[in-house]
Amino acid sequence: MMPSMIRLMLSILVVCISISQLHAQDIQVKDGQTIAFLGDSITQFGAHSGCGYVRLVDYGLKANGIEIKRVNAGISGHKSNQMLERLEKDVLSKKPDWLTLSCGVNDVWHGKRGVNLQDYKTNITKIVDQAQAAGIKVMILTSTMIREQADNDLNKKLAPYNDFLRELAKQKNCLLADLNRDMLVMVNTAPDAVGKTGLVATRDGVHMNPLGDEMMAKGILRSFGLSDTQLAKAQQAWRNDKYKSRMQMFINLSIEDYAKLQAAAADKNMTVEAYVSDLVDQQIVK
Repeated sequence: MMPSMIRLMLSILVVCISISQLHAQDIQVKDGQTIAFLGDSITQFGAHSGCGYVRLVDYGLKANGIEIKRVNAGISGHKSNQMLERLEKDVLSKKPDWLTLSCGVNDVWHGKRGVNLQDYKTNITKIVDQAQAAGIKVMILTSTMIREQADNDLNKKLAPYNDFLRELAKQKNCLLADLNRDMLVMVNTAPDAVGKTGLVATRDGVHMNPLGDEMMAKGILRSFGLSDTQLAKAQQAWRNDKYKSRMQMFINLSIEDYAKLQAAAADKNMTVEAYVSDLVDQQIVK
């Protein structure tokens, strides 16, 4: 083989290897690393629901060849002061490689029992500083909307909290997943019929429904560096049947109506819950 041809083939090989290495370096979280998910009930449900955002992040990385360990550190009702108080016990002592920080909804939503903006800034800064001092890389999540109307009083009050988070991420060299922005886009672009319900991304105005969890997970994975192709691979994994969302439905029934439902279920040798679930599945198939 001619020397010039050999040099050309070597050059092509080097370029291919370089592109491969660059692609591998795009995703910041690495195989075998541990991610701690610190937050409130949105994070707690995100870890325990079959398709909660914490689980979807895990599944999405796994679909792209990255196995992680999870530290679930979401507690319902918690605000920035409480997260700071338990940071050592719930996060630092676990020695994770990464921390995702989701905090702000309860600080605003709880009103007089909440945390004012200045104290919130102090608490969040301390959380980030202590995590980074322990060698933990931090991703800050902007707080998702409180009810799905951008111009309500709670979201107006929340806005400067999120502005602070965006600025802090720049100052502290943290990754930022701007989930408030992503949720706003999701709500504003929803079909009119869905948008009128006020429950595009949430099941109650605050806590995510499966599509809201998917929105959160995509924002986090994008911030970790996943490409559109890799996100599509993650989304394909999420739509797999084994990742189920447990929905709690409250239906007003009279005693007489419940008795009829129970009898219909008994005719099929099913519990009432299984019978109703089967009816829902039939409607989805249609």
